[in-house]
Amino acid sequence: MHTIDLLVIVAYLAATAWLGLRLSGRQKGLTDYFLGGRDLPWWAVSLSVVATETSALTVIGIPVMSYVGDVSYLQLGLGYILGRIVVALVMLPRYYDGEMVTAYAYLGKRFGRSTQTTAGVTFLFTRLLADGIRVLAAAIPVKIILDGMGLHASYFVIIVVLAVVTILYTFIGGITAVVWVDVAQMCLYVAGGLLTIIVVASTDGFGWLTDAAEAGKTRMFVLEGNPISASNGLIPSLIGGAVFAMASHGSDQLVVQRLLTCRTRLEAQKALIWSGVLVFVQFAIFLLVGLALWGYYDQATPADLALTRDDEIFPRFILEGLPAGISGLLLAGILAAAMSTLSSSLSALSSSTVTDVIGRLRRTPLSDEQGLRYGRWATIGWGLAFIAPAMFFRSDEGNIVVLALGVAGITYGGLLGAFLFGIINTRAGARDANVAFVLAVAVNAFFFVMEKYVTGEVWVAWQWYPLMGVLVTLAVGGLLSLTHPPRPSAEVPVTAEGSVR
Repeated sequence: MHTIDLLVIVAYLAATAWLGLRLSGRQKGLTDYFLGGRDLPWWAVSLSVVATETSALTVIGIPVMSYVGDVSYLQLGLGYILGRIVVALVMLPRYYDGEMVTAYAYLGKRFGRSTQTTAGVTFLFTRLLADGIRVLAAAIPVKIILDGMGLHASYFVIIVVLAVVTILYTFIGGITAVVWVDVAQMCLYVAGGLLTIIVVASTDGFGWLTDAAEAGKTRMFVLEGNPISASNGLIPSLIGGAVFAMASHGSDQLVVQRLLTCRTRLEAQKALIWSGVLVFVQFAIFLLVGLALWGYYDQATPADLALTRDDEIFPRFILEGLPAGISGLLLAGILAAAMSTLSSSLSALSSSTVTDVIGRLRRTPLSDEQGLRYGRWATIGWGLAFIAPAMFFRSDEGNIVVLALGVAGITYGGLLGAFLFGIINTRAGARDANVAFVLAVAVNAFFFVMEKYVTGEVWVAWQWYPLMGVLVTLAVGGLLSLTHPPRPSAEVPVTAEGSVR
């Protein structure tokens, strides 16, 4: 690590914070702070969606998949595209009806206050766990840098610093600052992936690609294996990926909040579908990075390289294989991309806290001034809360991408199932939706805990969690709805508590 690398990192992080604050504009109320005044261009929103859902997890986690395995992770990208198309055509129009601030306002409109609050609280808890892992992903390259310089900072110290820095510009700039920073960061870390491939090819040629093909590492479609427990199979990746994308992009406030910042429903649909194409291309780039590194390190395993985690392979190459200054720029991109994703989560968590919890528990509607004040305090609180789950998952030895997706998948199925349940079943009431939702989350949590902390065996691949949650919600909710007379109307009017006037 050279002095110029450190200077580049410091300068870039300062420039990122300045950019976020410079482009944030003045935040006058809830719509400005949480939705950017509904005036952001669709292409920026599309890039922001991609940066938010992948960021540092993509940069350091996906190359590992092809390094130790193959490129079959691309199957999931195809499923993601299919799922986004369904969300764009079926779910987005309902969010734009009534100018809702959060995804869960639709559940409040359909089932009432209790269901909206239940879904909102569940989102808060799951997002806290999943994004605690994202914070850990950002801390991994930082620790490698500091260890290489003889400065042995703990993960705890690194995580605290990242959280505090991110809170600052999110607190002031709101979603507008978050989106524009996302755009800049995505361009940087994708360019870093392409630069890595160019550097390896310039020194070793493209022989590693031929060797990878001969070793079976360029295989994209996996047709063999148990479709229920084999997480790299075509069927679970395609179907599970589609349902996962429907849940993450149709019922997760982290993504829906961005889509609601678009000027029109049509622009939001365009942003969502194009984000699926961009994610597939991004997956391909970083899987190719993994193959290049596999060749660069002469096919050595991470253990042979004395790495404590598989996810450290790309950060190590950035320090060892890239020229001075360039490695600093790419490491800064990883950090800034991770912080932009964390800021996205802070904005989504604070908006859901204010709208779905505080706003629904109060007897009188929140004013714009009150909502803005509560939102900023919620931003600080959630930023500090990320520290605990990041430290909890620090000792996990599995791939960090799979870990984050598995945690998110626990509740995605129940959330998506509740939305579909409200659309399909016209006689269902709040009790039916609430009981079905809680049971669906409990079923997925059971399989996750058994795999990670009890048996160590995969009974159900994580790609199936969302679909399993949807089926449980529809089945249990459907049976419960038969125990009472049909509702006179499938919808109830949108109140000021669930919309912006």
